[in-house]
Amino acid sequence: MKWIKWIIGIPLLLILVAFLHYTLPGRDVVRIVGTDVKRMDIGASSLFWAAPDAGTNKNWTRDVRFINTVWPNGKPRVYRNEDTDWGWPPYFKFDSSNITAQAQDLAKKSDDVWIAVTHYGWRVELFTIFPNVISIEVVSGPDVFLIPWFNILFVVVLVALAYLIIKTVNAFKKRRIDPVVDGIDDFMDDVGDSAEQARASAHRRASEATSGFRRWLKRWFG
Repeated sequence: MKWIKWIIGIPLLLILVAFLHYTLPGRDVVRIVGTDVKRMDIGASSLFWAAPDAGTNKNWTRDVRFINTVWPNGKPRVYRNEDTDWGWPPYFKFDSSNITAQAQDLAKKSDDVWIAVTHYGWRVELFTIFPNVISIEVVSGPDVFLIPWFNILFVVVLVALAYLIIKTVNAFKKRRIDPVVDGIDDFMDDVGDSAEQARASAHRRASEATSGFRRWLKRWFG
């Protein structure tokens, strides 16, 4: 049973961690170099794309806004800029156009302007998946230290809820389920003991009957 718990529990834990890593907001310190709009045919990776702008048609072929940035080491980092609308994740983002205007204004400024991009999602080049921008703000420099207070609080609350649920389930199991299981075990033990006693009694009666028959045969036929 322990091996079964590990075999089932580890994949479930990995799925939960991946889900939280994708959904919870992250912040990158980058420099904006430009914006772009591309016509995209959303296909097999549609799960990793958000909704079109609020109030527009929900087509799989649509124009998608992108924000092009670079890391402090010069490597590129591209974000999509889509409304999340009322869907999942529940960021309720409706201001993609405003974020594009803000990014375009920042891209025109000097190279010393560094931006903290709040986003969710992953960048997977193989499947053409981009993280989605939630907001952008100017920071003091590329070495600024940003503490993910929301993520820390969310994980603490999640762990506390999981602990309370486990304690509640264990208490319910101890009060309600364990006595029933123990009663069934006792009943099965009693049934086993009764069956063993009945088998022994039947064997004894059969032995007595066989011995009596043999004595009768011996008395009459020698």
